[in-house]
Amino acid sequence: MRTSDVPDIDAMALERLLSAATAAPSIHNTQPWQFRWDPGTRSVEVRATPRRSLPLADPAHRAQYLSVGAALFNLRVAAAHLGRQPVVELLPDPGRPDLLATVRLAEALGGPDPLGAYLYPAIERRHTSRMPFTGRPVPEPVVTAMTTAARAEGAGLRIPDYTYTRLLLRLTAAAEARNHLDAARAAEARSWVTVPGAGPYGIPVTALGPQDAAGRMPMRDFTGSRGARRSPHLPLPRFERHAQLALLWTAHDRRVDWLRAGQSLQHALLVATAHGVRTSMLHQALEWPDLRRAMGESRHRHAQLLIRIGYGPDGARTPRAPSK
Repeated sequence: MRTSDVPDIDAMALERLLSAATAAPSIHNTQPWQFRWDPGTRSVEVRATPRRSLPLADPAHRAQYLSVGAALFNLRVAAAHLGRQPVVELLPDPGRPDLLATVRLAEALGGPDPLGAYLYPAIERRHTSRMPFTGRPVPEPVVTAMTTAARAEGAGLRIPDYTYTRLLLRLTAAAEARNHLDAARAAEARSWVTVPGAGPYGIPVTALGPQDAAGRMPMRDFTGSRGARRSPHLPLPRFERHAQLALLWTAHDRRVDWLRAGQSLQHALLVATAHGVRTSMLHQALEWPDLRRAMGESRHRHAQLLIRIGYGPDGARTPRAPSK
């Protein structure tokens, strides 16, 4: 079908597309994306936003690309929900390195796509949960659905065994300790903590979860208060004794692989959300090259993100900038 034969989408539909895209998770809630509608090609151009980057934690912009990839997948799901076929091209123009993808809204499908109908409601419900989980294991059929979803987008999702899980948690704890001792990195993380109503970017202090009283779960400490004296009247909770993790990995480690990994991540997260599974991200070890290498099982597997999965309280919604 020619582009000229495809009906235009109205402003309300375009707003729904972009609202879905901006609901994606991003490192430190930086929301490092920009969207531009090109009416001539009926495409959404997806760009990176360099000013919302993390020079110390993410100098190569790998996590930024994962974040943009997650937003890209949400955009695809919303397009399918509206009955449009999203045609995606990654890194379409070498002369415009900031243009990470285009999503052309092709012919109408004659009704909502089954994938869009299944995953679209999960976009709004998905929140990162930094609270303790119950320890109840995620059933194998749900885990299989998540790994299948990640594979469909070009990445792998490995559920590690007990020994490998202990290793991944030790590496994450080592990275968290390094971040705490590195004054510049700690300051960079703190700079993205906000008070409610301060703005659409960053993580409100009310959305930060507690630290683990038993020290088993190395959750990120954005405030740098890990070593501070705590009141005995405010005991810390204990996190699950046996954490269930999922390691997202790719066979290569190029910019296009990071975008694919971001789409794989979001596909898996939405499947988890649709099944009532809570998730949170453990990214600390990925920010140190030696620890990141130690997370991979071989030189052919490049670790991209460590995900904690389980059952427990819903995550707190973090603010989003207006879609545009």
